[in-house]
Amino acid sequence: MTWAAISTWRMSFKGLKKASKLLQEQQSAGDAVEQLINDVESFPDYHSVGYGGLPNEEGVVQMDAGYMDGDTFAQGSVAAIENVKNAVSVARKLSERKTNSFLVGQGATKFAMQNGFTMTNMLTKKAKTQWEDRIQAEKQENLVPYDGHDTVGAVTLDQKGSMVAATSTSGLFMKENGRIGDSPLSGSGFYVDSSIGGAAATGLGEDIMKGCLSYEIVNKMGEGKSPQQACDESLYPFINKLKEKYGSVGAISLIALDQNGNFGVATNVQFAFCVAGTNQTPTIFVAEPEGNKTHIFPFTQKWLEKFEAETHIPLD
Repeated sequence: MTWAAISTWRMSFKGLKKASKLLQEQQSAGDAVEQLINDVESFPDYHSVGYGGLPNEEGVVQMDAGYMDGDTFAQGSVAAIENVKNAVSVARKLSERKTNSFLVGQGATKFAMQNGFTMTNMLTKKAKTQWEDRIQAEKQENLVPYDGHDTVGAVTLDQKGSMVAATSTSGLFMKENGRIGDSPLSGSGFYVDSSIGGAAATGLGEDIMKGCLSYEIVNKMGEGKSPQQACDESLYPFINKLKEKYGSVGAISLIALDQNGNFGVATNVQFAFCVAGTNQTPTIFVAEPEGNKTHIFPFTQKWLEKFEAETHIPLD
């Protein structure tokens, strides 16, 4: 039977391989996507997700996460949650509820504590130093807050045909206290229907939310478009419209997976993503915009060296 997984950014590669093993062993799409994202959340050198994530302007790490079951449409989300190592696991637990399934701030943190999730100080020494350096630099150079925003998003398909989509992020570095992006919002940061497919987004949440792009991709796949067509036709016309109406557009990257294990990607920046499946060994690909289409190629050693020099993230 067919299985597949797709995830955003190179930082998800180890998690994707772990998820692939679960899917090969006929484990559920939900367990696989949670394992994938937990791996990223728990690694302190990934500065835009989970433990080690860069803090807001007050020096506090606040995380957002979302989870959706494509069989039932059950959804759970948390936003501005604090001191919880694996926010996506809290979102999955919330998806079991009929109501009160999207909690924010103190309410989300309290729910995590009451349900036995691991609580910890999420601000690592390295992240705190970067925050202190940034505060000093802003005072001296009148800088605006850094806008790093690499959400880990993933879609999984298991051998029973079930699909799940999920996301997790610590959001913009130096964001305002309580700021929430697209990641925990169904239809914007993620969406999945097991009878069609799923999608997830990463980039500037304030702009992604203006287009409900994850839902738009799934809707187009439901109309018969391939995942790649759905991604291209959702992103590039929207970017043009947003520039015309709003005057600017931030970085946006989208991933999609259909019920047959086919994938698609669209982006307006250079974007790395990971894919595995029944006929696809775990692989890191790079996507780049090419007019109103997307150029996709496996990463090369030259590209990897450049990427590592810019991000300082270890592969193994």
